Amino acid sequence: MSLWIINGNVWSESAGKLESKHIRVENGVIEQIVDGALAPDTGGAEVIDAGGKLVSAGFIDMHVHLRDPGFEHKEDIATGTRSAAKGGFTTIACMPNTRPVTDTPDTVRYILNKAEQVGIVKVLPYAAITKNELGRELTDFAALKEAGAIGFTDDGVGVQNAQMMKNAMALATSMDMPIIAHCEDDSLVEGAWASEGEFSRKHGIKGIPNESEAIHVGRDVLLAEATGAHYHVCHVSTEQSVRFIRLAKQIGVRVTAEVCPHHLVLSDEDIPGLDDANWKMNPPLRTPRDVKAVIEALEDGTIDMIVTDHAPHSAEEKARGVQLAPFGIVGFETAFPLLYTKFVRTGKWTLGFLLKRMTSDPARVFRLHEGRLAQGAPADLTIVDLESERAVDPSSFASKSGNTPFGGWKLSGWPVSTIVNGKVVWSEQ
Repeated sequence: MSLWIINGNVWSESAGKLESKHIRVENGVIEQIVDGALAPDTGGAEVIDAGGKLVSAGFIDMHVHLRDPGFEHKEDIATGTRSAAKGGFTTIACMPNTRPVTDTPDTVRYILNKAEQVGIVKVLPYAAITKNELGRELTDFAALKEAGAIGFTDDGVGVQNAQMMKNAMALATSMDMPIIAHCEDDSLVEGAWASEGEFSRKHGIKGIPNESEAIHVGRDVLLAEATGAHYHVCHVSTEQSVRFIRLAKQIGVRVTAEVCPHHLVLSDEDIPGLDDANWKMNPPLRTPRDVKAVIEALEDGTIDMIVTDHAPHSAEEKARGVQLAPFGIVGFETAFPLLYTKFVRTGKWTLGFLLKRMTSDPARVFRLHEGRLAQGAPADLTIVDLESERAVDPSSFASKSGNTPFGGWKLSGWPVSTIVNGKVVWSEQ
């Protein structure tokens, strides 16, 4: 199958600007990128006229929740991958806190098979570190890897026992597989949902201290140093965690990290009150000082990539009130426009920096072939209208869920077409 994408604007890292290009795709692979001033011979190929819009390598999200199996009232693989495509994502990695937990080869195969049947983007499953994510017994790492798992994590809960985590790291290292850690000390968070900061003090509620995350980061850095593991820190949100990760990288520990858009643009001081559980997420929104720290860490490479932690919940669940509602917000469909509006349009970041943190950097960390707009790379591409401005409308999401604190925000830079292996899987038209 032949495809030409003509009149696209592609970010040139060497020139530090957008350049007009035509892109030829053959059989799911980028075969040619030519100067936009030339008139390409498109022959009998399918043609997409990008009309001067941005053409980027497809976005990669290495931390998502598809809720399938077990929680299909929140999301399933069909709706989750459609929501991802609408957000410009072409590859996503799904977490194992499903029901049943993704802790057996059969469940890994179920996810891969269903993604093949009904999914429209590439789905990479993680498997659990411990059986049922209870922290008591390691899963069968070898069998899970053979079934198609790309790494091990008990995301949603932290591994509380240091010996269990050390054993997991040693085993994963022997198999050249990463450990992806949700860092949270349970003894410090019980009964709390907001960060320990101005908001919790103002409302007289128990807060979640920064140490609850950073204690595990510090512990696990030492364990990674001892075992040689590739240790990846989920959704970094605190200044103290950044400090540990930065030091670990400086001394050669194999640690990588991610951050979510909401922790880059919101603090606990933005939470409007105690009535809207769409502001309840884990990790919680931290203090402005923490926001500054994670932004700087992303900018200097201490944090390697941006992920969404797309965590859909039903409207009924979120309506239970902040104390009883589950943690989490959706993220696919707002991620790029949110960060483009808040950081690129304001001149704080270049467009190239944002694209790198959403494409080639996650691909580099997890050794994926995707994430490049280059000859010979998979034709996973996202077309974005950087000039389009509109308000976030949760009722229009492709996701089953609309739990977002960004409803009504006016943002620019909306994806308009998503291509996976040379096939258009979603288009605004």
